[in-house]
Amino acid sequence: MRSIPLLLIGAALASCTTAPPQPMRTAQGQQEYETLLAGKVAGNPISCLPTYRSNDMIRIDEQTIAFRDGSSRVYVAHMRGACANLTSGNYALVTKSFGSGGLCSGDIARVVDTTNNITVGSCAFGDFVPYTRPRA
Repeated sequence: MRSIPLLLIGAALASCTTAPPQPMRTAQGQQEYETLLAGKVAGNPISCLPTYRSNDMIRIDEQTIAFRDGSSRVYVAHMRGACANLTSGNYALVTKSFGSGGLCSGDIARVVDTTNNITVGSCAFGDFVPYTRPRA
């Protein structure tokens, strides 16, 4: 008899979980995202992106950051939580590396107003998904 209340509680808790909201992308952001991934195939997610691959960052929307690695590879990170104000005004994403030599899933980034040097938001990186153009 005790198992029925436990099942009801479990069902109630499961019904409270929701999928993360889809990123709100502008038409320009969606076009840039599609252009970056055109002709490329997704690979297995990786948890860390070496520093030498993280120099060419592209802000797609407040939850999606892409890193271009030449013309044939792009790494896409979906942030854990939105980086508020990231695509607005004179804001930049500022990260710090601690010993790993790169960006890793779970690393926290700050959104900084570059005019006033004030932090206006923060978020954490998710895994990095490589998209690579297949060789002909």
